[in-house]
Amino acid sequence: MVHRRAVEAAIWGVPAVNFERLRDGLADAGGDWNQIVYWSRLPDWKNQTLTPNPDVIYLMPFYDTRNGPVVLEIPPAEGNASITGSIDDGWQTALEDVGPAGVDKGKGGKYLILPPGYQGKPPAGFIPLKSSTYAGYALLRSNVASSSSADIAKAAAYGRKIGLYPLAQATHPPATRFIDAANTVYDSTIPYDLRFYQLLDRFVQREPWIERDKAMIDMLKSIGIEQGKIFAPDQKTQATLKEAITEANAWLQASYEAAFTNTYFPGSRWAVPVSPEVLEGLGSNFGKSASYPTSGRGVTYTFGFFSAKHLGQGQFYLLTLKDKAGQPLDGASTYRLSVPPKAPVRLYWSATVYDRATHALIRDQARLSRASNSQGLQKNTDGSVDLYFGPTSPPGKESNWVRTRPGGQFEVLFRLYGPEQPLFDKTWQLPDIEKL
Repeated sequence: MVHRRAVEAAIWGVPAVNFERLRDGLADAGGDWNQIVYWSRLPDWKNQTLTPNPDVIYLMPFYDTRNGPVVLEIPPAEGNASITGSIDDGWQTALEDVGPAGVDKGKGGKYLILPPGYQGKPPAGFIPLKSSTYAGYALLRSNVASSSSADIAKAAAYGRKIGLYPLAQATHPPATRFIDAANTVYDSTIPYDLRFYQLLDRFVQREPWIERDKAMIDMLKSIGIEQGKIFAPDQKTQATLKEAITEANAWLQASYEAAFTNTYFPGSRWAVPVSPEVLEGLGSNFGKSASYPTSGRGVTYTFGFFSAKHLGQGQFYLLTLKDKAGQPLDGASTYRLSVPPKAPVRLYWSATVYDRATHALIRDQARLSRASNSQGLQKNTDGSVDLYFGPTSPPGKESNWVRTRPGGQFEVLFRLYGPEQPLFDKTWQLPDIEKL
């Protein structure tokens, strides 16, 4: 019984454990609740979050409303400078999107995050958001015009205009504390061992039970996780939990691979790696009475973090694990991705390589991705771009090449920021990656 329930608890609890690992990264960088961790330059491999974008300036405000509502202030867009992102609760379900693709429509705004059960009347001039958890975070991106040092510095400076402070101090807001994680190994990869259940217990001790999850109270109690009680499994239970998390991980990984049978373009290897049911749930806070896809949600948060309220307005994602021939992408081989001209984006596109085993950036690599705004990117005469992935660069293609590591597999995530209609009606299609 403990084994079976521990497997199911793990699948259900992946997004919560994922969030706790993000919070650990904040603490390791020297930060705390109601502060903002950010990268003052484009992230390198030390950013060991799950499938991060190394072509943008990241800012992650972490809020805690246990002492009252918290204000997240987004600055107005200024020319090419803007914020793209979403505010999420502790389950990583979006409360709302911000910036030009969000509620403020690029005019900036004061988003007021309200704790669970808040009964007060929000003051005028704020955008109220009800959170189902006391703690949560926002994933915000300060878009860069190019990868030049000057443009990166401008994007970082613009991002530091974001504010995070208690509502009680809104009349005279204190200075927001920013923690620069550029030189920190910010590791939020998920541990599939006993630590998984220790992190899940930490989340359960802090957060209130949501009505939809009350069926999990007894299930967690049977494996030793109960609000107000210390999680201290004996040796026999620890062994059972370790077996259970190993099985849960195997099931999650198999389900992840199975998701790529439903490809985005006909006959393609590219897929949106999140099921339509999960996307709908994340956008509605799982408000549909006859649907609660916890299994699909668990799979989703094994390889990524955060969710957008309206996926497709600010960004869109395509992911592949295999080449055109249907073979896994091998770090010892060389591949080409030919990006067609007139990519349907208002901002930019990027292709990033990740370690298939961890879903994080490949460690100790100097270059992690190539984007349409990368300095020195070579374009063909028709406007198309050939990208290369492999342990060594084809002659003369260094500026369009991302190094991979022999001895392991990799995956490629293609991002489109400011996606446009030709992507959705599929008059523009991304071809498969070809092995050379």
